[in-house]
Amino acid sequence: MILTVTLNTALDITYHVPSLRTGDSHRVSEVTERPGGKGVNVARVLAALGHEVTVTGFSGGTTGRIMRDRLTEVPHLTDALVPVSGTTRRTVAVVDERSGTTTQLNEPGPDITHAEWSAFQEVYEDLLASASAVALCGSLPPGVPVGAYAGLIRTARAAGVPALLDTSGAALRRGVAGRPDILKPNADELAELTGSHEPLRATQDARRRGAGTVVASLGPDGLLAATPDARWRAAPPAHLHGNPTGAGDSAVAGILSALVEHQPWPTRLSRAAALSAATVLSPTAGEFDRATYENLLPGITVTRETTAA
Repeated sequence: MILTVTLNTALDITYHVPSLRTGDSHRVSEVTERPGGKGVNVARVLAALGHEVTVTGFSGGTTGRIMRDRLTEVPHLTDALVPVSGTTRRTVAVVDERSGTTTQLNEPGPDITHAEWSAFQEVYEDLLASASAVALCGSLPPGVPVGAYAGLIRTARAAGVPALLDTSGAALRRGVAGRPDILKPNADELAELTGSHEPLRATQDARRRGAGTVVASLGPDGLLAATPDARWRAAPPAHLHGNPTGAGDSAVAGILSALVEHQPWPTRLSRAAALSAATVLSPTAGEFDRATYENLLPGITVTRETTAA
């Protein structure tokens, strides 16, 4: 079983409009609702790949009930979310059909009490006993300590479970000190963490800060990975235009699925790059276009560059 942690779960709402104009009213041509938050998106992709996956984190209020009802519709997925008194947030993505761009609005999430945080930690420790890997993903809701991810990573290490961290800002800066097995930032997050906008240098710097392996999402340029033994680039054969929301989450799912299958890094990266690209053609995060994924996978180029220092 693969475990995903989403401390700030969400109900993802996606609106499609013919053309988004600031300060104007719009008629929505299509609306979808899905259970969301980065770790939930990762879990849904893993489940679609056929892996048994458990989601944990927090859920509360009417929004939380709707989200959990939607999770029951996903095969291979087990809901182990911890109930809280606050209300699960909503995220709103507005897709401009004319330009293909997406505007994202993210609510902050519910206030988590000390008792709720303690209850989650107990559930998390119990779940690790049967987990083959854990993904710690997304923002921290109010009330959760900024160093939460570092502590959760150390708990996973004590249980012998490899941990992947995908977050940003202060949670990323503090979390990397917990020494995650894999760190998965995008280019902006990597630059914010290290102060370097040169990806090769920045991935190595992030490793020196505590990450075992760093896999950076570089948008249409694919992925760059710095492992203890080598540096790798994975690039799709062509740039796909569409909705990039959730592409990084699909990359995480690709890495973890190949990790638990004991595949080497080139296989992990090619799967991650193909899933990420195929997600761009999906209307919502946590989903991917399977035909595109299967067609892209053989064409992903993975190149070993140099031996890492």
